[in-house]
Amino acid sequence: MNFQVTGLALDKMKLDSPHSFLDSEEVEEAEDQQLLEPEAWRTYMERRNVLREFLTTDLSPQLLKRHHARMQLLKKCSYYIEILPKHLALGDQNPLVLPNTMFQLIDPWKFQRMKKVGTAQTKIQLLLLGDLLEQLDHGRAALDALLEAPDPRPFLAGWGLVEQQLADLSVVMDNFLAMMVPGHLHVKHRLVSDIGATKIPHIRLMLSTKMPVMFDRKESVAHQDWVSLRWFVTIQPAAPEQYELRFKLLEPRTQQECTQCGIVPVAACSFDVHNLLPNRTYKFTIKRAESYTLVYEPWRDSLTLQTTPGPPEGPAPSRLGKSSLPLTTPSER
Repeated sequence: MNFQVTGLALDKMKLDSPHSFLDSEEVEEAEDQQLLEPEAWRTYMERRNVLREFLTTDLSPQLLKRHHARMQLLKKCSYYIEILPKHLALGDQNPLVLPNTMFQLIDPWKFQRMKKVGTAQTKIQLLLLGDLLEQLDHGRAALDALLEAPDPRPFLAGWGLVEQQLADLSVVMDNFLAMMVPGHLHVKHRLVSDIGATKIPHIRLMLSTKMPVMFDRKESVAHQDWVSLRWFVTIQPAAPEQYELRFKLLEPRTQQECTQCGIVPVAACSFDVHNLLPNRTYKFTIKRAESYTLVYEPWRDSLTLQTTPGPPEGPAPSRLGKSSLPLTTPSER
């Protein structure tokens, strides 16, 4: 097969020559170049390189993959209201009121209302993050298709729109990164009132996150009538946390087996559940214990384990004759 391309004299090359076949991209590029004047072709290549650079650095598939992973992590986090008193004016001798003390001064009803605001704000923020990430995915797909288009002329003619797309996607990326971190909660009314002559500083309410609690799949093991469970948090908290462990027998066969369930408060990252049935499947769920400042916890980790079978059932083996070996004691087995 001979390629008829002006200026390259490919029709004169012999088929057995090692240079007789060009790379497919080079052939396509040569064919595209015939459609444009030299100056327009240089402009096309410059703009094409600008777009390629944007797609390989600012909006690379690896970067989007990391953002998707981060988004999935945020959906599993626990969200809390954090109370931070503002600094007093310079020269004021009154010390800052500690957050624990602030809880005693805050109106409980107003604080519960702020928790509802925090829940709504967290849900909206997660929805917006998902929408922004979807815009980045669609924007990259559209630009990538434009980059692979065979005819360079529409690319040049619509370059103004391409530049606008690049600017818009940069703004979307900036907004996405800014919203990854929970922000302030808008306090419409004062939650703390002046009490006598005591000067109470204004407070700031922030949304904070805690990394999800997850079972250690390698270290959580089932035995015949008990299981050993282990869990962890990616970023270890500064202070010990309280957890809530739930377990339940799946597919109970009798009314009595329906009682094979429970809720266990645990102050560590491990627990052994005993008195289980052999060769049965149990579901275990772990999460942080409820706290006063929790506003949103959309996810909890679960693990399914099957206990090992018990000893085989059946009639006792018949006694052996006089020539048989003596029975061993438990200590000898």
